[in-house]
Amino acid sequence: MDNRAEVREFLMSRRAKLTPDAAGLPAGSHRRVPGLRRSEVAMLAGVSVEYYAKLERGAIAGASASVLDAVSRALRLNDAERAHLLDLARAADGIPTSGRSRGRVSRPGPPRPSLQWALEAITDAIAFVRDPRQNLLATNDLGRAFYAPVIGDGGRTPNLARFQFLDPAARDFYPEWDVMAEMCVAVMRAEAGRNPHDTAFQDLVGELSTRSETFRTLWAAHDVRIHGAGTKRFRHPAVGDLTLAYEELAVTAEPGQVLLVYTAEPGSPSAERLRLLASWGAGHQALDPAEGIAAPLA
Repeated sequence: MDNRAEVREFLMSRRAKLTPDAAGLPAGSHRRVPGLRRSEVAMLAGVSVEYYAKLERGAIAGASASVLDAVSRALRLNDAERAHLLDLARAADGIPTSGRSRGRVSRPGPPRPSLQWALEAITDAIAFVRDPRQNLLATNDLGRAFYAPVIGDGGRTPNLARFQFLDPAARDFYPEWDVMAEMCVAVMRAEAGRNPHDTAFQDLVGELSTRSETFRTLWAAHDVRIHGAGTKRFRHPAVGDLTLAYEELAVTAEPGQVLLVYTAEPGSPSAERLRLLASWGAGHQALDPAEGIAAPLA
């Protein structure tokens, strides 16, 4: 990915989204765009118009931390956006993200036995490991049952982004498909800033951009987010609607990989459905929708 283009488009997109009112400036008249002018961002950041224009053209290499902080404040960047700008600056300075390798990466291999043992020790929650390219690398038993629509019949490593944008089943699995699509792309966009030399990641972005107009549109928006904790809704073909809280934890032994754990509020209908899903997964059973109980597969 072209770092200068990434910087240029990110800064321009953030400037376009910030109105004068939100920045505490008079709107004035004869404005051609709803967002701020370059001169207004420069004034708010305390830098010259010429210097800010240089940054927005993508020439961010060598920019000091204080300047980047000032620009972040001027553009009202949130924590994820500020981190993304710093990642882009580090990439421009040739400073790789700690622990990340450059160039083409190998295909995902089997997880370390100890990591799989740790996953299997989590019995009452969905637990899985994914890499920065959205590959589903390992799951516990409940995770395999939960992600059955994603894993399918096997073949290449399951990929959450391909499922989201290329598999029609995702529209059923994610009741709030639009929200999940925006979240998926924003997480991927942040990863692109952290590791711009991952050619396997670039290949995935190219594939999704070619095959999905929605992905292409969302990717062009340059929105980023930190995927740390929250709540998501799912509709599993075996047990129905689930509302699950998630926590994301870094796998420090494998830079870039994360462990996600999905749990249901104790005593809630979703908690009961998770227990039913565990039973279904353990016995290779399907649910009879009319009865709401497990029935053997034909």
